[in-house]
Amino acid sequence: MWILLVINAVMFLVEFSGGIKASSLSLTGDSLDMLGDALVYGCSLYVIQKGKKVQAQAAILKGGIIFMSAIAVFARATYQLFAQTVPTVQLMSGLGLLALVANLICFLLLIRHRNDNINMSSVWLCSRNDIIANTSVLLTAGLVFLTGSFLPDFILGLFLTVVFAKSAGKVLTQARAELI
Repeated sequence: MWILLVINAVMFLVEFSGGIKASSLSLTGDSLDMLGDALVYGCSLYVIQKGKKVQAQAAILKGGIIFMSAIAVFARATYQLFAQTVPTVQLMSGLGLLALVANLICFLLLIRHRNDNINMSSVWLCSRNDIIANTSVLLTAGLVFLTGSFLPDFILGLFLTVVFAKSAGKVLTQARAELI
């Protein structure tokens, strides 16, 4: 789990700074997800030996973090709609590929533990979301290149908002069921 925390913390710094430099909503959004994941892994390390109630409470925190990522990406999408800045494709695609490799490593490390308990299930969902987001960033970079428009990046931002919000709902529902 420590490896996952370090990978996500480093990738947050790389993607966030790259996302700002590239004017990319999708990279910035993915970086916030990486930060959320780093926090989630830290929380998971804390509760891994705790009882089900504490693990469910931690999952509620994780669900809240995922939901806050959805809100942050939506806010940035709203800003981009007005600014209409076209992202830098080369930086966007390069960092998107790097993030995909990092998240595939995390995903492979977690896959065998995804059904262990609520804690590991929520962590695995975060990892799965990251792969969806990274693949989407790469596709979006290609569309930005082809169209010369900010719209593919904007649309991905809205899509990520929905994915994050749905995942948050799933984690929160599972956690609530554990507490009852």
